[in-house]
Amino acid sequence: MFDDKKLWKDRSVHRLKEFGVYLRYILNGHLVVVLLFLLGTAAFYYQDWVKSLSHEFPAEIIIAVILGVFLTHSPVYTFLLEADQVFLIPLETRLKGYFLRSGLLSLVFQGYILLMVLAIVMPMYAHVSENGFQSFFIFLMVLLVIKGWNIAVNWKIHFYVQPSVYTSDMVVRFFINVLFTFLLFNNAPILFLLIFALIMASYYRAFYVRAEKMGLKWDLLIAQEEKRMASFYRLANLFTDVPKLKDTVKRRKWLDILINQIPFSQAKTLDYLFARTFLRSSDYLGLFIRLTVIGGLALYFISFGAGQVVFSLLFIYLTGFQLLPLWNHHQNKLWIDLYPVSQEYKLTAFHSLLTRILFIQSSIFALVILFKGEWIFSLLIFLSGLLFSFLFVTVYSKKRLKA
Repeated sequence: MFDDKKLWKDRSVHRLKEFGVYLRYILNGHLVVVLLFLLGTAAFYYQDWVKSLSHEFPAEIIIAVILGVFLTHSPVYTFLLEADQVFLIPLETRLKGYFLRSGLLSLVFQGYILLMVLAIVMPMYAHVSENGFQSFFIFLMVLLVIKGWNIAVNWKIHFYVQPSVYTSDMVVRFFINVLFTFLLFNNAPILFLLIFALIMASYYRAFYVRAEKMGLKWDLLIAQEEKRMASFYRLANLFTDVPKLKDTVKRRKWLDILINQIPFSQAKTLDYLFARTFLRSSDYLGLFIRLTVIGGLALYFISFGAGQVVFSLLFIYLTGFQLLPLWNHHQNKLWIDLYPVSQEYKLTAFHSLLTRILFIQSSIFALVILFKGEWIFSLLIFLSGLLFSFLFVTVYSKKRLKA
């Protein structure tokens, strides 16, 4: 006999164990130490920034937009697998308890994230308002109820086929969340909040009634679950090999101008392969762009000269460390071994690419500081970045790749 409770328990326990295994690798890495340092520095500057705010600062609007983003993004963790499209669809009517448990678990995890976000923005609110922190738990309880409403509505949307419904729902819920949160933090009369609550209840009921006559869109649910797991696998792959990770590539023809600079010769075969892999893979190129943008913004707003140098080196280290998996990107492809190229060129090609990437990032960071008019620190960041990149590639990466 089919038991939806046992199925959900087996799926959830297996997924949590999988998370635990990979999290041990992640938390034991040097990256965690660097991230803690970055978070500590960010908290220091955030505290100073909060102290400089005037009482006219529109903290409520900023908080409402930030919380609105986290409230609107409310997926349901279903733990579905690709084979479920065949084996579980006939049992859809008997899976209500399964999906209800998934929704409650999603509320717990996302509620914890919401707690963290509220704890971050609350000092800004306490500084510009007269209430201080005394309303923290009241805000948290109300926001958890709103998060539950978002999860419930998001679930009912998965009964629709039209993509336009998903887009319009995200837009509508975002504005509802922002307006309600703004009224909540602005100490609006309880009547206004009750009116909004009635609107939200009517909004959910409209989708609930229509969804009763529809079936779940299993292909969409499974695709979303696989996408979430792929994101986690990409993170874990920075610290250990993840067999379940699927490669995602894009053509990016406009970047061919960079590839065309590589000489067409047998000795440069692996240079071409690594460069193509870096530019076409969303993991590596996207990671480089994100860290460069975040690092550049951090350097622009940091006024302490020595701190700028340390921050630039930290982001260069993060970039280099997270690009090391590129070395093993093609390790399971047997046709690479058929190349008529000596393997001694592989290490040279990889180090050459990694050095260029880190040199480019060092130059960008130096240009950001130069744009601020601090040419001495700009030159210092450029030279220290080049030296650090050289040592990282020639010393640190060699040890990591041999390990």
